[in-house]
Order: sequence, then structure tokens, then C-alpha cells
Amino acid sequence: MFDCHGVRMSSLVAYEDSESEEDSVDHTLSRGSAFVQADSCGQAKQNQEVRELNVSEVTPSPAGLPKDTDKTVLEYHDHVSDRSSSLQINSWLPGSLGKIVPAQTPPPLQQSFNDLPNSSKRLHSIPSGVRPYIPKRQRLTPPVVNTDSKYQPQQVPGNQSGDGQILSDVSAKVKQYLSQKPSAAGIPRRLLLSLGGHQGPVNTVQWCPVPHASHLLLSASMDKTFKVWDGVESGRCLRVYTCHSGAVRDACWTPCGRHLLTGSFDNTAVITDVETGQPIVKLDNQFKAMCVALHPSNPEVFLCGGYSSAVKAWDSRSCKVVKVYKAGIQQTLDILFLKGGSDFITSSDCVSRDSADRTLIAWDYQTTAKVSNQIYHERYTCPSLALHPLEDIFAAQTNGNYMALFSSQQPYRMNKRRQYEGHKVEGYAVQCEFSHDGTILASGSSTGSAHFFDYHNVHTLHTLHAHRQPCLCVSQHPVLPATAATCDWAGEIKVWH
Repeated sequence: MFDCHGVRMSSLVAYEDSESEEDSVDHTLSRGSAFVQADSCGQAKQNQEVRELNVSEVTPSPAGLPKDTDKTVLEYHDHVSDRSSSLQINSWLPGSLGKIVPAQTPPPLQQSFNDLPNSSKRLHSIPSGVRPYIPKRQRLTPPVVNTDSKYQPQQVPGNQSGDGQILSDVSAKVKQYLSQKPSAAGIPRRLLLSLGGHQGPVNTVQWCPVPHASHLLLSASMDKTFKVWDGVESGRCLRVYTCHSGAVRDACWTPCGRHLLTGSFDNTAVITDVETGQPIVKLDNQFKAMCVALHPSNPEVFLCGGYSSAVKAWDSRSCKVVKVYKAGIQQTLDILFLKGGSDFITSSDCVSRDSADRTLIAWDYQTTAKVSNQIYHERYTCPSLALHPLEDIFAAQTNGNYMALFSSQQPYRMNKRRQYEGHKVEGYAVQCEFSHDGTILASGSSTGSAHFFDYHNVHTLHTLHAHRQPCLCVSQHPVLPATAATCDWAGEIKVWH
């Protein structure tokens, strides 16, 4: 640039708001050649070579413009705005000295600026004390992260949620048993996996009922989440589901294994897609949900009970309550459908002074009428119920520190000769469960141990010292022999074999 006496001066300007590296292309064009197609109206017609311009040879006119106004030149329009600086091609028309014809639309360049010879290799000497020009695109580019393998974060089981397919994978350990006849249930004695990740008590664990996906383990916790794990091989947490705003009190798989049904203290019952983790149906019970149960012959219908005197039957297709079962109780602890789904049993916290005639209630599903409320006559509540897979028997976990057997046929008589003792309940929601062949009855304990009983002779087969905190649930694998999962009040899950 020149001062008022025509003396050539040098200056460096650091442009703060330039849009990209193309803004500095005028420095490259002043040292090389490029073919730009433009006429006086700014339209592409012919290739004209832009010769190298020496700044020292240009004599400024009184208006500060070059004398040679008949040639098309590439001028850098130093217009600084909030967004970008623009590179325009202007034409100097004869007879219009000192007047600039603005370009309406920049003409397309037939040759990219990136294709200029050695344009990216030219270095400019920058005097000391002057901040160099940095393109905006380069300033906004995030710094390069070191991709060395030793700096990569480690996968922590329980804190990760995978994005891959869950149901499509088949465990190699499970696959070898799919083609064989179901083997007899065994007693797990050794620790296989320890799964950590829940920040609150784990209320229940349950294996997927679909044989080829039975390596998947579902857990529901008071930390407002429920998770699906690879409980056979890797022990990884495959998906974390956070669709509840309250503690997840109960959870179960649907028979197809593609959906999960959960009940929560946020007054909702939710059906969630296993793969996507997105809620399909979310229903407001208007009370804290303690237990949920799918209808055995119509999985689209499920029962939900909790801190209410009523049990509601929901149809997930219409999202409406189809039946209501009312009883003079404060809350429902567990729900168990009997075979065929025509009747079901509810367990409540209602006990009278001399008897617990409303602790267990049998209901007719279709008519919503009470079939019997004279089933259990002892002053203990029953936090958990389990149905025998082969016989017309169901078991009830009692706060009397024993499990009782009842007939699943009317009048639902209790078998007083067969009681399974040796564990402690002490007010915890300790669950019980039969093995897939019905030969073993398993239960947790408030002492942290898992107990396995012989169903037929009522003897204790094995006591597994599983946890330091109360063990709330023992789930036996439906395919793998001698494999079970346990969970405790501290949020820990373990798999035994």
C-alpha cells in the first residue's frame, strides 16, 4: 500500500473474522497464474490469464485506482462482517474511472484454488511481534486427539450401553445346549461373573425366556434404571434403560423376548423395546407400582398392583384399563397368574389381629370377583409368589422365615407338612423361584446367602454364601444347568455355575 506521497509502505493485517483458508488466495494469485473466466458483466466466457502483478510497478491514480482499467483483475474486497469476508471479481469499465461495478453473484471458477501450483507450500515471512493470520476454519477445528491404544478409555462393565444388536447374538455356551434335551437342574457352587453398575438395591434379576437369547439377564433397581446384561460370557452391560423417574420395583420379559415390562414408584408401568431402549407404552397407574404380571395366554394384557386398594388390568394395545379388582387392602406385594390365566393370586400386606385372611386372595380374571380370601391363615405377609412349572402347586415366601406350598386348584389348600426353612426374610422383599424342571426351589435371604431346596423331600441341598448384604432374588437359568444369578441390597449382581 502507498502513503499520501506515493511512497510504498508494507503492512501486515491479521484478519480475525475470515471464513476460511480461501480468503488468503489473493497472496497466491499474486505469485502464480490461474485461468479465470469472466467478462465485463461477470459471466464466464473465456479463459484469460491473470499475470503476476508487481505492487511496486503500479502507480496510484488520484482516486487510488490502477491506471490500466481495461483489464480484468482479481480484487480482494476487504469487507469484514460478522460472518465472513468475500472474494469478488470486479470489472473495470472504460469511462467509469473511480466507479466500482459490484458483482451480483461471484462467477464459478473453473479451476479450484486448491489446484493452484504450490499454493499450499509457499511460506510467508512474518516479522516478530505480529500475530500471524489463522483461518477461521482452522481455528474452529477441534484439536487432534491421540489415538494411541494405551490412551483409549477402558470399557467398565455396568456403565456402558452398547449400540449394537442385542437379540441377534447367540452365546456359544448356550448354543451347545439348544440342540440337546433339557438337562436336570443343578446346584451352582462357583462364582462365574460379578456385575457392578447399579447405584441402588437390585430388586429382581431374570433370564430371558427365549432359549437362544437366554444369555441375556434383566435387572431392575431402586436407582431408577433397569439393565440388560450378557450374563453368560462377557458380563457386559448391553443396554441401560432410563425411562422411569422413580425406583423400578419390578420387571419382567415378554414371552417373545423383544420387550420389557416394568413397574415403578413414579406411578407408571412401561413396555420398552429391548433393542432401541425406547418406551413403546407408558401408562399412568395413579399409584406406586410394586408388581406387574403378564397374562399367560394374552401377553398384550398385564396386571399392575402397588400402593392402592385395587389391582388394574391394562391392555397395552388400547392403553386403557380393561378391568379393576378391588379389595380392602393397603397395597399389593405380588401377583401370580395360575395356569391358563383364568385365576390369579395376589399377596397383600393386610393382616388382622388373629389371622391373615386377606394376605392371599384368589381372583377370577374375567368376572373380577374374589374366588377365595381364606387361603393363608397365619399372621405373616408374603412378599413373593412362585408357580411350579409342572404341578398344580404354587409357593409363597413368608415373613415367618419359611416358604409354604399351596394347591393352585380350588380351594387352594396349604400343605402344612411341607415347609422350607433355613433362610431369613425379616421384612425384605425376598423372592423365591422354581427351577425349569421343578426339582429345586431357590430363595434368597436377608443374611446375604442363596438357599437351594429339594422340592420333593424339603431338604436343603446347598447354601451359597453369595453376598454381604441381603440377597433379594435367585434366578435359575432356563437352559444352562447349574447356573443362577443373584442380586443384593447393595446393588451387586453375581452369576454362579
